[in-house]
Amino acid sequence: MAHKFEVYQDKAGEFRVRFKYNSEIIFSTEGYSDKSGAKRAIESIKKYVPDAPTEEI
Repeated sequence: MAHKFEVYQDKAGEFRVRFKYNSEIIFSTEGYSDKSGAKRAIESIKKYVPDAPTEEI
């Protein structure tokens, strides 16, 4: 797959989302205190890229 979302936890313990296209990070979101906040951000973004998969790492 050429593009995907990744949910990850940063060094500060916040959850973030990054969007990758061909293994290059295109953008990252702000930090969220819980994973559900990051997943809500993905749902909002998917309005514009609905077929991008989500991957938790």
